[in-house]
Order: sequence, then C-alpha cells, then structure tokens
Amino acid sequence: MKLHELSSAPGSRKERKRVGRGPSSGTGKTSGRGHKGQNSRSGGGVRPGFEGGQNPLYRRLPKRGFVNPTRKEYAVINIEELNNFAEGTEVTPEFLVESGVVKNTKSGIKILGNGEVTVKLSVKANKFSQSAVEKIEAAGGKTEVI
Repeated sequence: MKLHELSSAPGSRKERKRVGRGPSSGTGKTSGRGHKGQNSRSGGGVRPGFEGGQNPLYRRLPKRGFVNPTRKEYAVINIEELNNFAEGTEVTPEFLVESGVVKNTKSGIKILGNGEVTVKLSVKANKFSQSAVEKIEAAGGKTEVI
C-alpha cells in the first residue's frame, strides 16, 4: 500500500446536506423543515429537557443526596509503591508529584497499608492508615504527619 492509495473508512466521512437548491434537489423550498411551526423558524426548537409544557422529568423526580462543601479528598497511595525509591529517601507530597507517583495532591496525601515495604524510608504525608504506619516502622522507616 502506498500513500496515494490510502482512503478513509466507508461511512466515516459524511457529506454536508445542501438545502434550498431548487425543487429537483429534493431539499428545495422548505428545505426539509415542513410547513410552519416552531421548528420551521430560524432559531426554532425547544431546549433540552422540555416536554411540551408537561412537568419535566427532572422536576418530577425528588432531590437526593448531599454534597459536603468542606469535604477533603485525599490522593491515596499504597506502601508497595514506595518500594521504588532508594533507601533513606525522604518521601514528601512534593517529591511524590515530582516523581510522577501522584498526579495532583488534592487536599493532601494518604498512605494506605496495602502490600509490603522493604526499604527504609522517612515518609511525610497528611494522613496514614494504622497498618501503613506499622509496616513502615517495621521496615526501619519513620512516619510524620504534616
């Protein structure tokens, strides 16, 4: 196959419908909009969710739930991900973002105890699970809540 033999997949490119080009085109005169009415006019039509004056679905259904405006959402990391760092490294939220382990820190970082840690590290984070603290200290490391 050569570059000049390439073509797009059938049905992937649709031709624009040219309306109002005479009676023989099939889309002349009213241009496929029918006669009169809201949808025949320019700017016509109804907004999404409008049900012709009937009480719309989004108003018929009850409100549900609650969004806590002061909720803190933490970026979570399991301790097995800390094994990638060298012995004696000081692991901070900034260091984790730099190294690409975490994309953004949200309200802070929480270290969870899933997996095993084999390296001696000094870990600083906003929150720790109890099992994470036990496993880090069992490996000879230190934990500090910031």
